Amino acid sequence: MISNNKTVEVNEFIFPLYRYAVLLVCYTLLRITFYCFNVGLFPNVTFESFWTLLYGGIRFDLSALTYLNLLYFSCYYLGFKARRNIGYKRFLECTFYIPNTIGIAMNCIDFVYYRFILKRTTYNVLDILQNEENMGSLWIQFLIDYWYVFLFFGVFMVCFVWVIRRVKMHETIQRTWVNVVVSVLFFAVIAGLSVAAIRGGFRHSTRPIAMSNAAAYTNSPEESAIVLNTPFSFIRTIGKKSFQKMTFFADEEIEQVFTPIHEAKVDTITNLQTKKNVVIFIMESFSREFFGCMNPTLENGQYEGYTPFLDSLSQHCLVYTNAYANGRKSIDAMPSVLASIPALTMPYVVSQYSGNRINSIASLLKEDGYQTAFFHGAPNGSMGFDGFAKIAGFDSYFGKTEYGNDEHFDGIWGIWDHHFFQRYADEMNSMKEPFCTALFSLSSHHPFKVPAEFEGVFREGPLPVEKCIGYSDNALRMFFEKACKMPWFDNTLFVITADHSSIPDHEEYKNNAQAFAVPIFFYCPGDSMLQGIDTRPAQQIDIMPSILSYLGYNKPFVSFGVNLFDKNAERFVVNYNNDVYQIIKNDTIAYFDGKKIFGAYDMIHDPSLKNNIYQRGRVERADSLVRAFVQQFNNRMIQDNLTIEK
Repeated sequence: MISNNKTVEVNEFIFPLYRYAVLLVCYTLLRITFYCFNVGLFPNVTFESFWTLLYGGIRFDLSALTYLNLLYFSCYYLGFKARRNIGYKRFLECTFYIPNTIGIAMNCIDFVYYRFILKRTTYNVLDILQNEENMGSLWIQFLIDYWYVFLFFGVFMVCFVWVIRRVKMHETIQRTWVNVVVSVLFFAVIAGLSVAAIRGGFRHSTRPIAMSNAAAYTNSPEESAIVLNTPFSFIRTIGKKSFQKMTFFADEEIEQVFTPIHEAKVDTITNLQTKKNVVIFIMESFSREFFGCMNPTLENGQYEGYTPFLDSLSQHCLVYTNAYANGRKSIDAMPSVLASIPALTMPYVVSQYSGNRINSIASLLKEDGYQTAFFHGAPNGSMGFDGFAKIAGFDSYFGKTEYGNDEHFDGIWGIWDHHFFQRYADEMNSMKEPFCTALFSLSSHHPFKVPAEFEGVFREGPLPVEKCIGYSDNALRMFFEKACKMPWFDNTLFVITADHSSIPDHEEYKNNAQAFAVPIFFYCPGDSMLQGIDTRPAQQIDIMPSILSYLGYNKPFVSFGVNLFDKNAERFVVNYNNDVYQIIKNDTIAYFDGKKIFGAYDMIHDPSLKNNIYQRGRVERADSLVRAFVQQFNNRMIQDNLTIEK
């Protein structure tokens, strides 16, 4: 209805939603303005792709605005009759205007601040500012130099407030009990929508969206800044530990201790004349504990394991029986396996550095004419895998949407493995050689079910996941039975590993070291050099440089792992758990708190890691190695120095 002062009155229960809608429009306008201020920094944006960036941005705006307005919505709908009180109305106006003014201001600041950091402002900016002693003068200079941004902000806020105040709340219900019931119902609906907005969707597999998810809407990494908004980037990195700059070694000496730069050299296995295809399986929760072939002494030598197919395939593979993951979550695996980036301090994909330029197995081989694709049977967008696939340079992403048959949907996570693996083989059969693909499985996951036709088929154990391990192992068997008849099979290097370990059953696996224990298999049909057992330490980040070595890749690249095929390479494992780095060197595991090693254990004679044998002489090399590793990793991440300039 129209009031006498030319404002529009709407139902009091719809009133906050109008304000929310206005904010969504405002954030889109701010995104367009952000692009206009920095158009020269986004050379690959076209008219068509810009609409995709705007569309993707709505998802992040919904999340940010929900965070900023949670208090307002809660106080409004739970205020019942109080919201009609003058004093309470003023309080509600404060809960609305203050957070949203800050949010708009943050977006405006990034109009110019982006030019200096080439990413949206994140929470770690406070770490930077706390070291500045002249903040007052800096803000004055900022105001002088970029007066037009402050002018824009002022004009924008005036327009924003004018639009907001054109609509007034119309009190429609007089009876208190009716007001209470309707308010509670609206609050319940709003609460559900708020959870979906923060998570990025309603699907069971959807997790709170992170900054890396923005890459799913872009053609190049820098465009993620257009999709994102500053409040979202700031809020999602609160409590996330920033990578701290390290100075354990001077620049001129650290390269002698550890360097992530792999120089071009002749590969250490064979000088291949034919470009091999590469197929990488990342198996969900496939702990090393589940393999009979890698646990010959378990249960007094009577342990069968739950992977009969992979146990049989291991006889034709090069198997690393002392291999470890570089993270504890699924989102840690893709960067570790495919880009040789470990999960230290925090997962790379949810860090403020997820927009950094990186090299990966896909991006490097694509330069050599490889067609690349990443496969995951979950709904597209799940865990941000599609976003990281773009960051890593894969040509295409194949998920549940591309699979196109919901009859094979497990009802929770995605397409059953045995169906999806078969399609995987078919898709590769239509790709142009040489190709490089990776598949992330999903069925060996909670709620630990197998398809109805496989109920009772696989051996069950003390852990509910073990029958699922058997099912996915069988899905691999079915894949290889099909793939071995295809023309590309014999010219393909297969790599099989896990994303992370699972809940342990045996005492031998109930310690911090074995909490990361996973398999690593290399298999190439007919290649006798890729057979046998290697008991030295290996880790997921070693996979990329090892593949490139095997292929005879002859260009420099950045990798925090080592080439496992180089007999002279110094083998070690670094991972991060409970705010502590742990490094495995030879038969010793040592713990580093960021300043010093404070404990060391003999993994052979003390597998339970109960007896601290810390002695300076025994861990001196591990001490210097972990310091250099962390320094190289942190500093290069901060400096966006994860690639070789071409």
